[in-house]
Amino acid sequence: MNRNNFLPHVALALVLVLIAAFAGQVRNWKRNAHLKRKQVELAELKTRQIDQVESTADPQATRHTEVFVRFRPDVSEERIQDLVGRLNDRVEDETESVAGLTLLEDEDGKDAESVVAEYRQLPEVDYAEPVFEIHLEDATEVSKPVLPNDPRFSEQWALANNGQDGGKVGADISATSAWFTTTGSQKVVVAVLDSGVDYTHPDLVNNIWKRPENIKEYEDRELGEVDDYHGYDALQNSGDPMDENGHGTHCAGIIGAEGGNNEGITGVNWTVQIMPLRFMDANGSGTTKDAIEAINYVIDRRKAGVNVRIISASWGSTQKSRALEDVIRKAYDAGILFVAASGNASTDADRMPHYPSGYNLPNVVSVAALDRNDNLASFSNYGQKSVHIAAPGKDILSTYLNHEFRNLSGTSMATPMVAGVAALILSNDPNMSVDELRKRLFDSVDKLPALKTKTVTGGRINAAKAVGGEWKL
Repeated sequence: MNRNNFLPHVALALVLVLIAAFAGQVRNWKRNAHLKRKQVELAELKTRQIDQVESTADPQATRHTEVFVRFRPDVSEERIQDLVGRLNDRVEDETESVAGLTLLEDEDGKDAESVVAEYRQLPEVDYAEPVFEIHLEDATEVSKPVLPNDPRFSEQWALANNGQDGGKVGADISATSAWFTTTGSQKVVVAVLDSGVDYTHPDLVNNIWKRPENIKEYEDRELGEVDDYHGYDALQNSGDPMDENGHGTHCAGIIGAEGGNNEGITGVNWTVQIMPLRFMDANGSGTTKDAIEAINYVIDRRKAGVNVRIISASWGSTQKSRALEDVIRKAYDAGILFVAASGNASTDADRMPHYPSGYNLPNVVSVAALDRNDNLASFSNYGQKSVHIAAPGKDILSTYLNHEFRNLSGTSMATPMVAGVAALILSNDPNMSVDELRKRLFDSVDKLPALKTKTVTGGRINAAKAVGGEWKL
C-alpha cells in the first residue's frame, strides 16, 4: 500500500474509534441519569412513605384534596391533561364506567371547594364536586331494642312479643324500638277517665299527676272549689279519685307504669303524668252526667295551663248522648285527643254503634282489640267505617289494686295502649295539633290481613313508626 492510500485509512479508523467512544459515553450518561432519576424517585417514595406514617400518627397532618370532575364527552384526553396541568392538579384515576368522570388530586394545598370552583367555571366541565365522606349507619345502635329492667316485662307480650305463651313473634306495638327514640316525658299529661287510679301504687306513684303550685284549685260555679291535688272524683265532687274497682288502675299502668325502676312492669311510657279521673263506682257503673263533669274538669285544667293532651276512655254504651258528644267536641277545641274503646260485644259498630267511640268527631279514636297472634280478639267490636285502629287487648298484664298486678282482656286494654303511643308521640313532638296527632296514629299502623275490612286503617298501632323510627327486629 502506498503512502497516499495509507493515510486516509488511518484517519477513517481514528474517526470510527472516536465515534464509538462518544456513543459509549452517551450510554453512560443515560445510564447515570436513569440511576439518578431512580434514586430521586426512591427518595421521594421514602419521603412519601414517611409522610404517610407521620400523617397516620398525626391526625392533624395535611391531606391532599381530592375532587371528582366530569368532563364533557367531546373533550379529548390531551385537552383534559392540559387543563389539569394548567391548574397544577394531577389525574389520580378515571372512572371507566362513566365517560369523562375523573378523580383529581390538588397539588397546591387548596381546599376542596376552591378546587371545585375552578373546574366549574370551565366550559369543558359538566360538573365538579368534592369527595364526600360516607359513614356507616350504626346498625348495632339503631337496631338494638331498649329493654327495661322491670322483672315482669317478659310477660308483656303486647310490648315485645317473642312468641311467649304461643304468641306470634312480632305481633306487638314495637315498643322496644320506639323507646330508642323516646321513653316518654313528664311534660305530657294523660287523663284516665275511668274508675279512678290507685295513685299510691309503687309502679305508678312517680308518674301520677299532681296539681302544680302555680295552678289554682279547681272551681266550678255550681259545685264549688275542689282541692284537685291528685285529680278529680266526679262521683263525690272531690279531689280524691282513688280507685275502688281496679279497672282504671289497670288502664293507667298500660299507659304509664314507671319503666326501668326494677318494679313490676313498664308502661308504653316509662315517664309520663297520669291524671286520675273517677266517674265510675266500685262496681264499674257510671253516668254520662259524671263523665261530662269529668271531661269538663279536664278542659278547665287545660285552659288553666296543665298540658293535658289526651283522654283515655275505656268504657261505653250503645246509647247516644248528644251532651256527651258536645263536651267531647269541646275537648277537641281545647286541643285534647279522645281515645275510646270500640266495645266488647263482637259486633259490627258500623251497624250497631257504640259510644263514645262512635261519635264522628275529629278528636275521637276508636280502638279494637287484638290477641297475641295479631288476630282480632273474639270479643272485640269492629267497623270498617267507624273503628279506626287496633291494639293488643287480650291477656294484658298491668297494675291493679292493693299494689298488685293482674291480666285483663278487653278493648278497655287496647285503648290505653293507643293513648300511650299518642303520649310517646307528644313527648317527641310536643307542639303537634290534635289533627296531626290523630293522623300520625293512623299513618303509623302495620297493615294486617285480619283487619283489612274490620277497621278504617286496617292495621295495628306501631309505636316505633309513630315516633319516627322503624327499627323492628
